[in-house]
Amino acid sequence: MFLADEAAAATASNFHTFDLFMILFTLLLVIAVVRSVSAKVKNKFAIGFAAFSLFVFIVLDIYMVKAWMG
Repeated sequence: MFLADEAAAATASNFHTFDLFMILFTLLLVIAVVRSVSAKVKNKFAIGFAAFSLFVFIVLDIYMVKAWMG
């Protein structure tokens, strides 16, 4: 019985505190891309770097949420 409880507790949650930082940083990157694109003087390097970083973090967030769901 103890082993069954331990196994249930081990698979109960895949959510980690670091996941919140990943989501917050993704939101920060969304704001950065929007502000860079809407600026009067466009810095193509900054737009490209922020867009690529945003793409990477969105992909990581998708895998992270899939891990939450099981």
